[in-house]
Amino acid sequence: MFRRLRHWQARGFERRHPFPHTDWAEARSRVPLLAALNDDDAQQLGQRAWRFLHDKRVSLHKELAKTTSFDLPAHLALAAQICLLTLGWDDDDHQEAFANVHEVQILPDAFQRQVEEMDEFGVMHEYVDERAGETSFQGPVVVSFPDLMGSGDWNGFNVLIHEFAHKLDLGNASDVDGFPPLPREIDPHEWHHIFTTVWEDLQAHLERGESPPIDDYAATHPGECFAVCCEHFFSAPDVLIKAYPALYALLSRYFRQDPLLRLSHEAHAHASLSATEPTSHSHNSDASSRD
Repeated sequence: MFRRLRHWQARGFERRHPFPHTDWAEARSRVPLLAALNDDDAQQLGQRAWRFLHDKRVSLHKELAKTTSFDLPAHLALAAQICLLTLGWDDDDHQEAFANVHEVQILPDAFQRQVEEMDEFGVMHEYVDERAGETSFQGPVVVSFPDLMGSGDWNGFNVLIHEFAHKLDLGNASDVDGFPPLPREIDPHEWHHIFTTVWEDLQAHLERGESPPIDDYAATHPGECFAVCCEHFFSAPDVLIKAYPALYALLSRYFRQDPLLRLSHEAHAHASLSATEPTSHSHNSDASSRD
């Protein structure tokens, strides 16, 4: 009965809000993570992103709204990167995962927060923390516009995936701890063991004065470790599987996805395209490079 009700509601939504196929195609063309999806995944993700935009509020800071044209493809690209986290889950689990999400706020730039933190000796420290994004239990998800625009490529950075990984983490607690609700097929002891192994390796790298194999922000807190690992899982799967293959396998089971396969297809498609294009010997000295 409930399945019939959900089907009826979905059909009603489709009639009231026809899917914007052209805008979705444009959104995918702007974001490499979305462009790499196969047709079936792209269709499902597009529909979920479209519904997300009707169920949640996306708001631009008033100063940003004056100077920035955030069009429908941009909205779809934002929502799709969020919904990419739950693409492998069924509709019920997808909706439940983001039940505590009500609004996404976009600020003009990175922002600062006064932070109080107690160390292992019970001493309270205060400092100013500059942030690309912020998430709370029932509050809005806040992201900076430059970091939002810097997300979506295969470079290991994605502020949306990071912040919404925190939202998944908050599915069973009022604060992030790197231990989200797990499906039945994943043993909590296995989850704890694998993430503890990664955490200890990150700390060991830092103690030796070495750069960890993934962003060292993962070594600041177990909740940040989970969020950074999610970022790498979706946007630098080749880096994550090389550094921590057991963790990549665990997250593949958790998310029921294999982003490395998408990256491989993307690389193959680019290689095939390059092979068919004529070689150019010109050099543009004004061309910009990505940092």
